[in-house]
Amino acid sequence: MASKLLSLVMPVYKQEKTISKEIKLLDNVLSTLPYDHEIIVVVDGYVDKTYQRVKRLKNNKVKVFGYEKNKGKGFAIKHGVDKAKGDIIGFIDAGMDLDHGEISIMLDILELRKADIVIGSKLHPDSKVNYPMSRKILSWGYRTIVRALFMFDVKDTQVGLKVFRKEVAKDVFPRIIVKAFAFDVEVLAVAQMRGYKKIYESPIKLNFKQGSVTSTNFWKISFWTLLDTLAVFYRMNVLHYYNKK
Repeated sequence: MASKLLSLVMPVYKQEKTISKEIKLLDNVLSTLPYDHEIIVVVDGYVDKTYQRVKRLKNNKVKVFGYEKNKGKGFAIKHGVDKAKGDIIGFIDAGMDLDHGEISIMLDILELRKADIVIGSKLHPDSKVNYPMSRKILSWGYRTIVRALFMFDVKDTQVGLKVFRKEVAKDVFPRIIVKAFAFDVEVLAVAQMRGYKKIYESPIKLNFKQGSVTSTNFWKISFWTLLDTLAVFYRMNVLHYYNKK
């Protein structure tokens, strides 16, 4: 019997210096798993040579898509999921903050628990996280708001590493509106509303790199994330938008 296909979407923005190395590392990890796999790289805006660097890899496991203007991580992931052919579909943030090796644990949980979704979680007791205190405090506040609004059983919604059964991903992602900031919350909220409630958290290894996110940008992103989150709640509970076909 043929092995299942895992499709892993990687949204990418301004990663020309590291993207080739990261994809090779990810491909090496996925090649050790009992799954066939495809890595779907979505270049979120042609602002540097990221797209060209990926195209030069000449790896039939890697598929690259892109578009001219930057539209946000959520848009990029949704675009990648639409292209995905896998029995299991997931996404992972670029930038090498996250240890790729933890994907195998997530897939084990998905199979053993017959889960709908498995999400990486900074708050899992087995997670190893190097994360600034300022972000820990802000994350706590945001988690409190999110749990009050959406009554999630999971504790941490924001880690950029999640896997879904194909039928869940193909049902949920076409309904997603958020292009950037509250994308993860919208995905989980819509999944829960659609009846996919077998959502489990999995340990991660996270070594946070500050990168290009300045203090000013960080607070701006936090503000817009909160607004987007409230907009998701409004669409769900007032407009009932997500119930529409």
